[in-house]
Amino acid sequence: MGRHQSDINGILVVDKPGRTGAVVDPRALPTSHDVVQRVRRATGQRRIGHTGTLDPMADGVLVLCLGQATRLVEYYQGHDKVYHAGITLGTATDTLDALGQVTDEQPVPALDRAAVETALAQFRGPIDQVPPLFSALKRDGESLHRKARRGESVTLEARPVVIHELTLVDWMPPARLEIRLRCSAGTYVRSLARDLGPALGTVAHLDALRREAAGPFTLADAHALAAIEETAARGEIAAILLPTGARLGLPVLRLDPATATRIGHGQQVALDAVPSGSMSDDQAWSEGGLAAAHDDGGDFLGVMRCLHRQDEGRWVWKAEKWL
Repeated sequence: MGRHQSDINGILVVDKPGRTGAVVDPRALPTSHDVVQRVRRATGQRRIGHTGTLDPMADGVLVLCLGQATRLVEYYQGHDKVYHAGITLGTATDTLDALGQVTDEQPVPALDRAAVETALAQFRGPIDQVPPLFSALKRDGESLHRKARRGESVTLEARPVVIHELTLVDWMPPARLEIRLRCSAGTYVRSLARDLGPALGTVAHLDALRREAAGPFTLADAHALAAIEETAARGEIAAILLPTGARLGLPVLRLDPATATRIGHGQQVALDAVPSGSMSDDQAWSEGGLAAAHDDGGDFLGVMRCLHRQDEGRWVWKAEKWL
């Protein structure tokens, strides 16, 4: 493997493989956990976490945090996602996608592109969405998909999500369309496909899904799983890792060695202890605000939180996650 696992730290963006062509046995498609396991075996690094799952059928951007970067997973979650999806009208399935069992078939009315555009419009913006029963969401400490496979009846409540952008990419009459969307974390494209069916006077299911972006990470950053394994086998995995702390989307503060040591040892440091010129206006900071700390050479140190010490009447920085 070429490198000791403790040396392998950073962000790895995987282009997860999914379903291509005809429907296959769902068990033959890799889950997000399967991808993590393969990267573990390839790199020898056991500490790997992902920032958000992809369904087995789906392909595209899957962001992995390796080594020290696993401590930052929570800061990469909650970002918007971008998807390209295919939807088939006239057939519904229990999983809401092409891998499930058919539960309903209905005729598809004569539709034109304008009718499809009109139906899509009602899903733009904030909406309430009922998640799929076959999902990784938990109820009573257990994944819903496990309950579903046992045939248990589970009542699902709608959850607020936001679809910021929703574009009709292609309409292929009489019964298939492709869309592209940018949506909030927690949005299920399978549920969108299900709900679009009745809006068009029929039923529907998702037949293809590709994640093009997860927050700041896009397909341009992604590497095929086989290529990752080959790169790791040559001992060159570091060449395709993004640095730990990359693209956190937080303000960056550069700390001198003394200040970095104090914060790293758990001390609270006053705002004015941060070297002059290394941060933006003080007014930008508020209670609970986060910043990425870098040393004076630009290397990432950790995440700090801004706190107001009311007893002392001053603002301080405190380490939240320190490497």
